[in-house]
Amino acid sequence: MQIPLKYILRSSVSRRLTTAITIIGIALVVFVFTAVLMMANGVQKTLRSTGSDDNLLVARKAAMSEIMSIMDREAAGIIVNLPQVAHAADGTPISSKEVVVIINLNKLGAAGISNVTVRGVEAPAFQLRPQVKITEGRTFNWGAREVIAGAGITKRFVGAQIGEKIKFGGDVWTVVGLFDAAGSGFDSELWGDLNQIADAFKRSSFSTVTVRLKDPDDLASVTRAFESDNRLQYFVGKREKKFFEEQSEMMATFIRILGIFITVIFSTGSTIGAMITMYGSVANRTTEIGTLRALGFFRRSILIAFLLESLALAFAGGLVGLGFASVLQFFSISTLNFGSFSELAFSFALSPAIVATSLGFSLLMGLLGGFLPAVRAARLDIIQALRAV
Repeated sequence: MQIPLKYILRSSVSRRLTTAITIIGIALVVFVFTAVLMMANGVQKTLRSTGSDDNLLVARKAAMSEIMSIMDREAAGIIVNLPQVAHAADGTPISSKEVVVIINLNKLGAAGISNVTVRGVEAPAFQLRPQVKITEGRTFNWGAREVIAGAGITKRFVGAQIGEKIKFGGDVWTVVGLFDAAGSGFDSELWGDLNQIADAFKRSSFSTVTVRLKDPDDLASVTRAFESDNRLQYFVGKREKKFFEEQSEMMATFIRILGIFITVIFSTGSTIGAMITMYGSVANRTTEIGTLRALGFFRRSILIAFLLESLALAFAGGLVGLGFASVLQFFSISTLNFGSFSELAFSFALSPAIVATSLGFSLLMGLLGGFLPAVRAARLDIIQALRAV
């Protein structure tokens, strides 16, 4: 014979203070846990949206990011003229040889500076990345010391508004336009003319080359072309999307490990708190437990009843914590991109998998916190329980 669920829930409601404290404790832990998962997911989502499966990004082998890659001009010329590269209507390759460097800018409303990525591009870069759209002002003039700033830069750094001046590379650059890159990593960059950026930083080589493939599914022939030409032996071509996904995995893994470590510490306290609450519930309801046993309810029924009560409290705490964490979706923050060592702006991203994981985690805390008290309640002797006052 099972104890009715209404009776179990009514017992929790009657102890409002202890119930509220337990729910709040679990909610705080679930909030932190969910926020960490949303942060890692946001970083991955931002970097994954940076690349395209139709583009091939060529970098030096073993280079973990564009900033670490060096490509000589001869190799770059060979790559853009490969037969697998798509061409525009005028017959020119849809390709962009690029120089990627790091500069320091002062942050808005905060003391100190932070690293920012500057990307020197060729004209087809805008065709390769159609998500990059000018929202204010204009694009930079080729051959001029001008740059355009991504949405993540304008919101966080001094001197990144239209008409303002930025000093880097031994010269002064004018911000002539603002662009939006649909929440991708390009939003955290400054773009300028390849030749001007290379000249300012005394670069005779490039960082990477990005090309549009005629047939995005025929990556095998591109790989064979690289393997058959000794001049390309130090370089590797990857789908642009995969290149940035690999960067995101490293960052997301670090965030998750750090977040889980912090969450485990917090959850230990909440689990112990739930356990104390349930032990107190058992102590205060000793006579009630004895009465239930005398009425014919089995030990198993008592065990299940107290476990369900603990799980109900944990689930309520999980819902509260998840509700507050979901508000973070409307906020954007920035962190260090381990690949480029520059600042990356991103938004917290909630997903069905995160919702399920967070609620599952809250139920796990409820199970761990309620199991021992439930066992104690089930093992109470009927006679001694009825004699308790």
